[in-house]
Amino acid sequence: MIQCLKMVKLKTGSLWFLAAFLFLSTVPTVAEVLHAFSLCEGFLLQGNPPQIPGIVNGRNIQNQNRYKPICQTYNNVRRYLTLYDTRNRIPVFSAYVYRGDGGGARPQGELWKIEPQLDDEKKDENKKNMVDVEARRIYPNQAGEKDYAEGPQYNRGHFFPSTHAFNQDDKISTFTLTNVAPQITAFNGESWGRMERCVKCVMQRYCADNNGRREAFLVVGAQPGNNKLNGRVNIPSQLWSAFCCYSAENKWIASAFWGNNVADRDPNQHMQTRTLQKLIDDLKITAFPPTKKDLPSVCPLDTTVANLYPNFANQNNCDCPT
Repeated sequence: MIQCLKMVKLKTGSLWFLAAFLFLSTVPTVAEVLHAFSLCEGFLLQGNPPQIPGIVNGRNIQNQNRYKPICQTYNNVRRYLTLYDTRNRIPVFSAYVYRGDGGGARPQGELWKIEPQLDDEKKDENKKNMVDVEARRIYPNQAGEKDYAEGPQYNRGHFFPSTHAFNQDDKISTFTLTNVAPQITAFNGESWGRMERCVKCVMQRYCADNNGRREAFLVVGAQPGNNKLNGRVNIPSQLWSAFCCYSAENKWIASAFWGNNVADRDPNQHMQTRTLQKLIDDLKITAFPPTKKDLPSVCPLDTTVANLYPNFANQNNCDCPT
């Protein structure tokens, strides 16, 4: 066919252009244009990232110099997705899939990790795995160990909590400073932690298809605040969480949660269970957008899972409100 094209070229330039166009249109391209989340879209429901005003529109990141998508990789396996704010040095959100509880305790004695590509001047594409943080190093584009050294009133609040991870390697992978933000201890360890345990009970019980395969999609994010920990790491004003899954018993179920990053006032305080529509109305965040704008999301916008909580009232470590 190439020989034919050369013959056409000798005869006339216009025919050569047409033939070349037809030829090139049939050749597979070596590379394809990928949106920012393509490599890790398996952690997003239907491959669609949450819509966050000024940050994510459609599948596009508005300021790619500031906001960096990270395929959080440990031991050469992609574990979850984080969109990281290199200016505030906290995540915008982490997105992950709950696959059940495969066992394993919370990692003890593990060094915290960082993402090498955020501060790798050479941008080595082979550096895909998260690496241990260097205790004394100041990282220009992400938080380091020193940033959290003098903030005892704050926890390193996980976005993807280790308690929602499937196996031990997944749990270890959540202990990266690109998956945490400063969270008031009496919020993270109280109502926020109760919410995480309650949602896990719901997902463990209801987020399974007709074949028993367990799968739920979650997105956890932060609203930046006006203060910084040690002058470098933004202290969020609010944290939010949303989940959605298919349930063989209830079709699709979903709920959202958010709260101010302040100490709980009351003992045994629980976070309010809200709808995904309320998350849109109040925080302007669409956690699980539809595949196309003119189609509804598979996730119910106007219902919550609060009606399921009485089922866990007598179960240990569920912590659902009654």
